[in-house]
Amino acid sequence: MTPQSDEDEVWRQIVASFNDTAVRDSADQPWPDSENLPSEPPRRVVKQSDEDERPPAEDLSDADTDTDTGTEQADPDDEGHYVPPPPPPLPKTDTTTKIAWLALFGGPAYLLLSAALNWQLQGWMLFTAVAAFIGGFVALVVRMGDGPPNDSGWDDGAVI
Repeated sequence: MTPQSDEDEVWRQIVASFNDTAVRDSADQPWPDSENLPSEPPRRVVKQSDEDERPPAEDLSDADTDTDTGTEQADPDDEGHYVPPPPPPLPKTDTTTKIAWLALFGGPAYLLLSAALNWQLQGWMLFTAVAAFIGGFVALVVRMGDGPPNDSGWDDGAVI
């Protein structure tokens, strides 16, 4: 026999036993037999008495909401879930920053619109759009401020 035929035989055995289930001896298990799950889950039969009738589907939707506040009541299955607090409001921007953002996006938007609609641009219009873009960018970079915050104290720690 050649080494190639031995490998072929090993592969045939592997492929033939692919769908076989592994039989474990209880001594091979790293846990006690009492923790093994049954092969089929147990079936429970729940009898519904006449006294324990559920309300119709229309009433269920109303039962889940609090009629006084209009909000849904807490589901007992949702216990322990983290609900983040509402985010803080966005900071107010001053007029200069708003104009700089408008110039940064307005200049290229005007050039793109004029190219899409095939408008004829005069030299001063093209210059103004490009100057607005560059001016808006420079204004935002200059106003960005890379220093530490004023209320950081004497030790900045790890400032990123």
